[in-house]
Amino acid sequence: MTNLSFKSRISRPAALATATAVGLLAALTAAPSTAAAAGSAPPECVRYYSSWRYTTVVNSCDVTVAVTVEYADGEAAPCRVVEPGASATFAGYGPQLNHVAGLRTCEPDSVTTIGA
Repeated sequence: MTNLSFKSRISRPAALATATAVGLLAALTAAPSTAAAAGSAPPECVRYYSSWRYTTVVNSCDVTVAVTVEYADGEAAPCRVVEPGASATFAGYGPQLNHVAGLRTCEPDSVTTIGA
């Protein structure tokens, strides 16, 4: 797993969930697309790293992507726009173990751009 210049310990269930999600995203997306419909899987170059406290979404694409984090309980984080090369921080899974189910593209109501 890539080190994002911060130290954190990732539990085995979280690592397995991350590996599974990355594999599913790789299978579902062949190339980045700025025209991806809201609610679809983001491009393969958008990845996340989750811990109990934070979920970090990293945009390694050369295009801006609007994403939301979906959790196991069916809730989703507010939509955030992430510029190329930037990252955004969302809530982690917390003591309730509400793990990240995946990422989805979205249409932000009010634009919050996270830039480099």
